[in-house]
Amino acid sequence: MHLGDFALKDDLKVFFYTTFALVAFAFNSILCRLALRGEEADAAGFTAVRLVSGAMALIVISYVVSKGGNLSGSEGAQHRKDSTVRTLPTGRVSAFGSWPSGFFLFAYAICFSFAYLGLSAGTGALILFGSVQMTMIAAAIFKGERPSALEWLGLVIAVGGLVYLVLPGLQSPPLASSLLMAAAGMSWGFYTLRGKSSGNPLTNTTGNFVRSLPFAAVLAVVYLPNLHLSNEGFALAVLSGALASGVGYTVWYAALKFHTSTRAAVLQLAVPVIAAVLGIVLLSEAASLRLGLSAALILGGISLTIFGRR
Repeated sequence: MHLGDFALKDDLKVFFYTTFALVAFAFNSILCRLALRGEEADAAGFTAVRLVSGAMALIVISYVVSKGGNLSGSEGAQHRKDSTVRTLPTGRVSAFGSWPSGFFLFAYAICFSFAYLGLSAGTGALILFGSVQMTMIAAAIFKGERPSALEWLGLVIAVGGLVYLVLPGLQSPPLASSLLMAAAGMSWGFYTLRGKSSGNPLTNTTGNFVRSLPFAAVLAVVYLPNLHLSNEGFALAVLSGALASGVGYTVWYAALKFHTSTRAAVLQLAVPVIAAVLGIVLLSEAASLRLGLSAALILGGISLTIFGRR
């Protein structure tokens, strides 16, 4: 086999990993909307099952990796110094991750679910990922980074797009739901910032999911009288937690080995677009001019900020 064949194999693998992860992220919005819109599950119950199934899936994946599995493959990754993944010692899942990260993960998941009681899949994903990127940019500024004029322009455009999206009007989404999704985005942004220095993303993510479970248990107890999960709602929550979240995050970490930080940030901007298209196709949601203009402003502004930083 020629060296070029290995390169082609790596390129196809990276394309598959990246595409799978981005579609999985978008499907979190679709699965949540399917469950809540059809009243197959309540927001609290959906969140609890999602986190539990996500933790279980990640524990299984970590065990498989510890037994010699290699998600990222050997060719093309061996020359990367950061390609080594430390695996979970048996019985010590909780030794990894951190309680603050577990809380931010829980906060993201619960705000995400309750926000989708009033948002379409595309609108929710747009607010979510716009808030994530702006949170991370704001954190960088707070830490002392000095944005260029191009970065400031991009940030102003992106914020303007979010403001335009939620301004009162016939086509604007409910303000409470929009604020909840923005809170979900901020929580995910803080969660991401805490994990940027992690040398063991799979083990830390597994530990964080496990540490989120006590918060999910408290949530389930508080909402116990109103918990509702049909068989379909339970299945949708498990798919969201185990496949779209657990497997999706793991595959994304494998794909990140092949992308620069800038490219990874830009690639994530495709998620709201994918979610909007899937929402139209699978949920018969309407595509409005307001959403299209807001998406162009938010995604364009964030892209300008990311490239301006380069």
